[in-house]
Amino acid sequence: MTIRIGNAPCSWGVEFADDPRNPTWQSVLKDCAEAGYKGIELGPVGFMPEDPAILGEALSEYNLHLIGGVVFRAYHDPNAWEDVLDATHRTAKALKAHGAQHLVLIDSISPRRAPTAGRASEAEQMDLAEWKAYRDRITESARIGAEEYGLTVGIHAHAAGFMDFEPELERLLDEVDEKILKICFDTGHHSYAGFDPVAFMKRHIDRISYMHFKDIDPKVKAEVVEKRTGFYDACGQGIFCNLGDGDVDFPSVRQILIDNDFRGWCTVEQDCDPTLNPDPVGDARKNREYLESIGFK
Repeated sequence: MTIRIGNAPCSWGVEFADDPRNPTWQSVLKDCAEAGYKGIELGPVGFMPEDPAILGEALSEYNLHLIGGVVFRAYHDPNAWEDVLDATHRTAKALKAHGAQHLVLIDSISPRRAPTAGRASEAEQMDLAEWKAYRDRITESARIGAEEYGLTVGIHAHAAGFMDFEPELERLLDEVDEKILKICFDTGHHSYAGFDPVAFMKRHIDRISYMHFKDIDPKVKAEVVEKRTGFYDACGQGIFCNLGDGDVDFPSVRQILIDNDFRGWCTVEQDCDPTLNPDPVGDARKNREYLESIGFK
């Protein structure tokens, strides 16, 4: 089994590049290395330096490999297309400059979907014309990453966006060529949405190119779904707990990866509020130690 474990800036509360609450990018690299990881994601474009010389020197200093990066943008909003394209190209350029492979596409949170995170039966759906335009925007972003930059592009379901629940994720996979769009599978978001991550992995492992390891506190999940709590408030309440403390069956996740000879990176993501998480380094270390305890090295 050739699987390497990395981490991501969101484990330090970094969701948006311009959030004044963010720690410095240098401290995130330092913390990640001190917690025992050998790889890290880019974070939101603009958080880490886009000058390859500056970031490259820092990655080398901390012996970290850049794994991939996320385009977290409003694919659901046709008026945001220029912003989506800008983020796609900037992220892809940064990844290519450092030999990273994984470009991850995420439809950001929509006010139309936010109240029904975790409530698939109640969620508003796009009409056919809106869906086709939405699908085509994701497809074009994937084509750019795959064909223009030579990256492996994965779609990532995310709570409170229009690519949240299993049926719409599978619909997209059916309609977009696998050559340009694979799956970045996030165990925690799949559980948040009310579906079984292990069952999904068994059906779609051949299309999963990259993994995000995230766990869910079932008590907090039940409370935030019932109260229709906003996503970032749910993060502040600790919905994403340390790995092994929630409802995701990570030993089974590992077994599926082994049985299917999965190779590459699996990245820990423990989204949190940067002002409310007192020990991100400690949590990152605990997550790494847990994964080692169940057989990941």
